[in-house]
Amino acid sequence: MPLTTSTQMFKKAYKGGYAVGAFNVNNMETIQGIVEAGEECKSPLILQVSKGAREYANMTYLKKLVEAAVLTTTVPICLHLDHGDTFELCKACVDDGFTSVMIDASKLPFEENIKLSKRVADYAHERGVVVEAELGKLAGIEEHVSNKYGSFTDPSEVEEFVTKTGVDSLAIAIGTSHGAYKFKGEAQLRFDILEEIEKRIPGFPIVLHGSSSVPKEFVDMINNYGGNVAGAQGVPESMLRKAASMSVCKINIDTDIRLAMTAEIRKHFSEHPEHFDPRQYLKPAREAVKQMVKHKIINVLGSDDKA
Repeated sequence: MPLTTSTQMFKKAYKGGYAVGAFNVNNMETIQGIVEAGEECKSPLILQVSKGAREYANMTYLKKLVEAAVLTTTVPICLHLDHGDTFELCKACVDDGFTSVMIDASKLPFEENIKLSKRVADYAHERGVVVEAELGKLAGIEEHVSNKYGSFTDPSEVEEFVTKTGVDSLAIAIGTSHGAYKFKGEAQLRFDILEEIEKRIPGFPIVLHGSSSVPKEFVDMINNYGGNVAGAQGVPESMLRKAASMSVCKINIDTDIRLAMTAEIRKHFSEHPEHFDPRQYLKPAREAVKQMVKHKIINVLGSDDKA
């Protein structure tokens, strides 16, 4: 089937009490692992491309890889721009065939965030593309997104924001953060903020960024085979499952993909120092991504058999 928008995905997810996984893609192996997992689990998928991925892989290559994925699966796939920070970048992705874009103007003052988000939404909607915006700031570092300090989303602003911008979904800040080092102490998410937002914009799809769980098995494997990611800690999967049962219809996962691939590659090099063919170590790395994504779909997102 052709690429789709997230509109129907989110309507079904909101009603069904689950979330759709938005998985960041950078190369062929990540795309293959994610799509194979979605196909086996019969789950809808959002493949999202960051500004950094566009610069690393060349958008033409990534677009053709996604097109190949669409041809080899039966599940609906949405192609999404993650953290577009300018109108020009969002416009380029709309013009290039993306079915969804995110404008992240959360660093700007409230009124300027509205103005830029509305400009993107107006352009995208005229071309059948849906738009995600962000209100509140997530802490953490990931590619081009860097905030030393975060700020929670103010529920009193959400209704005005979505009404004036016309965006289709809203990323909020309730305690998640970017990168592998999300919490120093006990993880906490502000479900009270999420509940208040639900009351103010009922039925509106909410998005969680910075939602990788940083599985201990991957961290330990990386460290055991020569890596150094001590102290990495993510969002507990039980908290994400709770959010998915509420108004959160899209949960972003990037760091866990990186950890799964890196852990398997480090292990492979340690056990097979004689190997130098990339296929020898990328094949198990791709399988690690697939198994991790299947776990997320079934046990965290609850999107299995929802395609």
